[in-house]
Amino acid sequence: MKKIIFITIASLSISASYSQEHFSGISTSNKVGIMNASLNPAELVNITNNFDITVFSVSANVSNNKIGFKDLTSDKNIEDLIFQGNEPVNLSIDVKAFGPSLAMKYQKWGFGFTTKGNAKLDIVDADVKLGNAINTSGSTLIGTNSINNNYNQRVSGTTWGEIGLSAARNLYEDRIHKFSAGITFNLLFPGSYANLGLDKFQGTIDYRGDKIYLNDTYANLNIAYSGNLANNFTKFQDYSKSVFGNLNGLATDIGINYQWKDKDNDGINNKYKLNAGLSFRNMGSMTFKKENNSSTNYNLEIPKPTLIPFNQGLELNQFQNTNSLQGIETVLINSGYLKKTQSTKDFKIKMPAVFSAYADVKIVPKLFVTGFIQQKLNSSSSNDQITAQNVVSIIPRFSTNVYEVYSSWTKSEISGTSGGVGFRVAGFYIGSGSVITALISDTKQIDVHIGYKVGFL
Repeated sequence: MKKIIFITIASLSISASYSQEHFSGISTSNKVGIMNASLNPAELVNITNNFDITVFSVSANVSNNKIGFKDLTSDKNIEDLIFQGNEPVNLSIDVKAFGPSLAMKYQKWGFGFTTKGNAKLDIVDADVKLGNAINTSGSTLIGTNSINNNYNQRVSGTTWGEIGLSAARNLYEDRIHKFSAGITFNLLFPGSYANLGLDKFQGTIDYRGDKIYLNDTYANLNIAYSGNLANNFTKFQDYSKSVFGNLNGLATDIGINYQWKDKDNDGINNKYKLNAGLSFRNMGSMTFKKENNSSTNYNLEIPKPTLIPFNQGLELNQFQNTNSLQGIETVLINSGYLKKTQSTKDFKIKMPAVFSAYADVKIVPKLFVTGFIQQKLNSSSSNDQITAQNVVSIIPRFSTNVYEVYSSWTKSEISGTSGGVGFRVAGFYIGSGSVITALISDTKQIDVHIGYKVGFL
């Protein structure tokens, strides 16, 4: 269990170039392509060329509310830092990769075909007292610590693939204004899943020298797993080799777009004074159906210590070397403190549905500023929910047909404020939404995105 909790911390070290809002800056570029359509399918009618081919594009994000960038290069114990203070631990690792994808426009229509792979690992509201108790070994502490939470703590991992089919239509256009709408149907291919949820936890941690016990405890427990992540989700290869499963889900994106056109000759093909859009994304779910599937709800009940019959509680030290949910489940069942309340083999997981709005405003020729907001539509604490974050961004950008420089400044739900910079030269782009704050302050977000596309006709 210790390994499961701290795989996210290890990932901060091996993924030191990763962070939070995907493709921030390039997804609102006026050199419109697949990245814009992934934010709002209505943008397909605005693509700069008749055909736009994305060869590859990758965005990787890590954000947390405890560990700063400087901590990664210090001699501090990361496992101690993650459970410092009293605030629950929240941490998200999120990787999205586009394979070969195509966008095209024909008269008043725009069409898109995308391929994507996704991997997510999250800690949601993990209690620091419980985390410290599981992390502690060889201690000489004596005493007790009480916990009383009314929320659901989660550690979850998910991999899935997508094939997107998109269409957009120009609804109205005159010399000044342009309105369009679009829709994407994402065919979902669930790969692997693992979830450990501990809801409304009440208990006492009893430190007895080198032994730590949990007693006088009640909680609702969910343990779910499918595919490779059932046996171990502490290794990168367990995510990378299980992204695409069988087709078993559908999600929809819908969006609208408005442009206030600009007739001035400023060297930009897609000229506007204002480009604004609204979209609802990832509205849907996918069902996991693997041979090793399991999703079980339990009541965890541990009584107070007694001498007759002899009972000290649940020893937490035995979880330190456990690296699978099946292993945790086995230990708890053998302890006799679990009572099964509901179990199913196949289970459905909701996608990370969000509402997004943006406005890209021309300030002077070639200089634009984008405002972006993202609001999640479901609670991240639900056991059957892939998480999303609330995000607000401001992105100034200098843009021409050949090159572009953008700087994304973001405030996200978990990591707070971060800022970075990105570049585009022709169809190649690379950027980070956190590199500036990583250099000048102690940011809790690290990220990178990179890609290459070809536009023609």
